[in-house]
Amino acid sequence: MNYYPPFELIETRPRRIPWVNIILFVATILTTMAAGALHAGADILSSPLLIYKGIPFSASLMLILGVHETGHYIASRRWRVKASLPYFIPVPHPLLGTMGAFIKVRSPIPNRKALVDIGASGPLSGFVLAVLVTAIGLASSKLVPVEGRPEGGLLLGSSLIFSWLVRLVLGHIPEGYDIILSPMAFAGWIGLFVTALNLIPVGQLDGGHVVYALFGEKHRLIARLTVLVLLPMGMLWMGWLVWAFLLVLFLGMRHPPPYDPYTPLDWGRKLIGYLSLLIFFLCFTPTPFKVT
Repeated sequence: MNYYPPFELIETRPRRIPWVNIILFVATILTTMAAGALHAGADILSSPLLIYKGIPFSASLMLILGVHETGHYIASRRWRVKASLPYFIPVPHPLLGTMGAFIKVRSPIPNRKALVDIGASGPLSGFVLAVLVTAIGLASSKLVPVEGRPEGGLLLGSSLIFSWLVRLVLGHIPEGYDIILSPMAFAGWIGLFVTALNLIPVGQLDGGHVVYALFGEKHRLIARLTVLVLLPMGMLWMGWLVWAFLLVLFLGMRHPPPYDPYTPLDWGRKLIGYLSLLIFFLCFTPTPFKVT
């Protein structure tokens, strides 16, 4: 007979102000605002007050990331799993301004049902909001002739869901025209891209949680095949090689089992799991970035 500790753990330590989370959150707002202002053509180095022009991009992206991590946090709390508040990652980069966000799970996950709930809650909630933000942002995006496009610009790839949203909102794009994304549309594009990255079925990524819950120990084989697929995709975008290396180095191919790895999933959670995998394929962008 096996004995497991109760999951209704009582927090005995006094609550402290999460200064690290707050500082990182504020810093990420500033770095994403700076990135958004640069997208808007503002010279914030000579005129720092122009950073306000990055608010539409920053607010849209932070909302998507925040909803994603809040989904994980709420699901963890519902299962009495200890989890930290979100840690946002500020990056002073002119394109994105952030590397996303994460929460720390500080106690074991009880069973496969909890794995699905915790793993899928973030991507599903973030996906819905990213779709809405993208659709709203596309409505204010502009069509420009390809001939007038400046050299050395950055072209964004298109996932299936993004292509469908473009057709739905903007209709048929005439030959010889490109779309200049509005700040909201660009934030939505990033949200869809980040959703796909999180749902890659490797290690303890969100996709790894879902795949382990659905297929158990077959997760390791699926993770290895995924990395093998990412390697040749490096010919399309070098970032996939870097991503595959980071996954192997820091996450590995294995997923730790929950306390109870045997209780089967109900049909509802199986549906959520397969829906998460479908969203991964809809959001996946083979060539995310390309310099003209």
